Amino acid sequence: MRLRSVLATTTAALAAATCLTAAGPATATPRPSHACSPAVSLDRFSDALDKTTYEGTFVGNFSALAVDTDGSIAALEDRSSLFDLDARTLAPKRVVPLADESGAPLDSEGLVIDWDGTRLITSETESSIRRYSPDGRILDRLPVPSPLLVAPAGRATANQTFEGLTLLPGGRTLLASMENALAGDPATLVRFQTWTRAKGGRFRPAAQYAYPLDAGLGVPEVQATPDGRLLVLERGFTSGVGNTVRLYLADPRHATDTSGVGNLTGQPGVRPIRKTLLADLAACPSLGATAKQPQPNPLLDNIEGMAVTGYSKGRLKVLLVSDDNQNAVQTTRFYHLRVRI
Repeated sequence: MRLRSVLATTTAALAAATCLTAAGPATATPRPSHACSPAVSLDRFSDALDKTTYEGTFVGNFSALAVDTDGSIAALEDRSSLFDLDARTLAPKRVVPLADESGAPLDSEGLVIDWDGTRLITSETESSIRRYSPDGRILDRLPVPSPLLVAPAGRATANQTFEGLTLLPGGRTLLASMENALAGDPATLVRFQTWTRAKGGRFRPAAQYAYPLDAGLGVPEVQATPDGRLLVLERGFTSGVGNTVRLYLADPRHATDTSGVGNLTGQPGVRPIRKTLLADLAACPSLGATAKQPQPNPLLDNIEGMAVTGYSKGRLKVLLVSDDNQNAVQTTRFYHLRVRI
């Protein structure tokens, strides 16, 4: 989606409650030529799929990534197509069209591949999560708490709802991140909603948490780590300047369940999710990347999708992708990161 400027308003009490730390975990520094921060390094990037087509379908507009059951990379675009990409080369192997119950296109944003190969896919225009078969048939639709629905049914704004989606370790808890705040909440606090798997495999709404945003940014993606924490992307865009993209490590395990809190107004006793900055991607090496519009680092673009593709000894392999909006001045770019947590 094309970003809008977000007006950030907060109070000293809310700022104190976020319990942020200014740097990532103490770790050995990656190779200097590839280091984005002490915790994050950039192995490489690829523009190979930029402005290409596959079987008559434009390859781009990517909003989410996931590792499929066969090890390939599922890449969701926000104009109703789901690609299977080769995990090594990223070459497209298959594309499946998606639609809603009436056959209309989706603004498809978040993606999870469940244990049985079914696809859980969000739409941000209507705060929905549908479950699809691998061939694109709708199987069912998850219930969504009414405050998270788009106004007037709820307090969310169209195109600012469910952007990120992830399964927590064990596969029993699903988590969706709102891109921006609900009406009545501060612009710097967004809701993360969870569902638990009930009998028969269906998901039912469960706990909800408040996540503290950096001023002017939104959440395009969230991914669970093997220990139950979260990688969270925060992103913004300023015309004439370019994108801001930051990667955080967030811990929801001691946060307050806000599902019964009407408005998040800094009330005592409400503990937001704690977050720790891992890297501002503007500090990554450009590695020869070029930009088609102003950027603080030519490596940057509208980064929107993220998947954890490997894990060993506290180090994650993380794949990011940018959404080019099918725009001549933007790029479909994949980024291969190594992240210490």
